Amino acid sequence: MKNQKIKIGVISALHEEQAGLVEQMQDVITIQRGMRDYVSGYLWGIESVCVLSRIGKVAVAATTATLIERFGVTHIIFTGVAGAAARKVRIGDIVVANQLVQHDMDASPLFPRFEVPLTGLSHFFSDKQLSNLMSKAARQFINEDFAAKITEQCRQEFYIDRPVVHQGLIASGDQFISTAIGLDQINNNLADVLAVEMEGAAVAQVCFEFGVPFAIVRTISDNANQDSPVDFVQFLEKIAACYAYGIVRQFYSLLKEEKRLPV
Repeated sequence: MKNQKIKIGVISALHEEQAGLVEQMQDVITIQRGMRDYVSGYLWGIESVCVLSRIGKVAVAATTATLIERFGVTHIIFTGVAGAAARKVRIGDIVVANQLVQHDMDASPLFPRFEVPLTGLSHFFSDKQLSNLMSKAARQFINEDFAAKITEQCRQEFYIDRPVVHQGLIASGDQFISTAIGLDQINNNLADVLAVEMEGAAVAQVCFEFGVPFAIVRTISDNANQDSPVDFVQFLEKIAACYAYGIVRQFYSLLKEEKRLPV
């Protein structure tokens, strides 16, 4: 990133996962492509394009490819919520992906299970530098902003004490995981999954094929159990927006602090 003029593509599936960012942008131009509004401008002084992809792998893959081909972004970040897939991951924690896999990809016996046909890969790795920066941003949000932005009532409602930032494997699929059986199936087939969601691995595959660095950050909204639909909606409204805005703001601040970074 140090000798490259950067242009960040910021993707979320839902409005609450990107709340406040467009309002923060300057020199805004909105262009419609494929039933989506791509909002270009400067976010904290860095050229950016914000867009809501909608839910699911196909929707976000189309959005990611458009950001790269039509808008010329050099880096992509995705911010949103996810369900916990490991006991150590709790509601209110933050997971930054270092690799992603499609848990519903199965072209066997033609290809090994989870392998994306004709790529030779099942797991796609996020950009290490970008992801480490995102993890640092998440920790700074917790240390500097969390107590002021998330009310005590909300913390008690969702049993959030002191959030933790995790880095590891995120599994994506076109399923909202809301039962213990569904989550157990994923855990039995894929070791070390920290979170489950519906878009990240598709972003990862498209970025891999175009050679674009990316980072995925997810706030844990639920435990991927029978209470998930209720938890998910309430969490979006009361918690997710504050996390998304705060983490991205810290991320942009860190980007600008990097020496010789031409923004």
